[in-house]
Amino acid sequence: MAFINKKIKKAIIKRILIFISILFISFHVYAQKDTIKVLYPQNSIKKEDSIKVGSISEMQYELLTPDDTHKRKELERITSSDYNKIRYSRDWSTWKPNPKRALWLALVIPGAGQVYNRKYWKLPIFYGGFAGCIYALTWNSQMYHDYAQAYKDIMDNNENTHSYDQFLHLGNKIDDSNISIYQNIFKKRKDKYRRWRDLSIFATIGVYALSVIDAYVDAALSDFDISDDLSLHISPTIFKDNSLTTPNQPFSSSAIGIFCKLRF
Repeated sequence: MAFINKKIKKAIIKRILIFISILFISFHVYAQKDTIKVLYPQNSIKKEDSIKVGSISEMQYELLTPDDTHKRKELERITSSDYNKIRYSRDWSTWKPNPKRALWLALVIPGAGQVYNRKYWKLPIFYGGFAGCIYALTWNSQMYHDYAQAYKDIMDNNENTHSYDQFLHLGNKIDDSNISIYQNIFKKRKDKYRRWRDLSIFATIGVYALSVIDAYVDAALSDFDISDDLSLHISPTIFKDNSLTTPNQPFSSSAIGIFCKLRF
């Protein structure tokens, strides 16, 4: 009986030692594992460009030791320059103008809508129109005021007011025999230059409105898809109205014409 108990005790002690040895070996193997966590670039491929560059730089920083200061500075310089290129570069070939922004720019500054739409060749047209209208407005306004003052002076019968003399030809004078004729002439010229002045104002407003409309429409149609097949087909044809055709007169409702087909 004592022999059996002794044998059982040895078996229990043996199992305990084996269990302790297994625990010690497992702990030792876990301690010898590589604790450096390596991140692979595939984890950030689906991110945006600006975030991708930053994540790559962080991964490379983790693999560098504190002693590699030169490599760290060089890597920071490269990644920062790549980041700026990705962030600030713009593909102008795919850029589309905003119609509302073009409209407001054209309303505030004439011609700014064309500059925003990158249609610089239209600027000389609109600015030339503005210059011509403003010149006509200035000239007609000045002539209207001069003839209005001359007409006023010739109608007041005051000998001290002779502003109308500057419009007379050399050697001509106004007296009782021709004063009514000159009064009629000055009145007609005053009314004429006033009408031209008003037309110049409307023309200036028209050029301004045209520049605004052009800027908005041009921006709105910037993404309008136009087919490469732009063609015009013209051919003769016969038009028939079967509702008026009778057995005795089969051609009474027919007509010959031209058929035009525009493809765009």
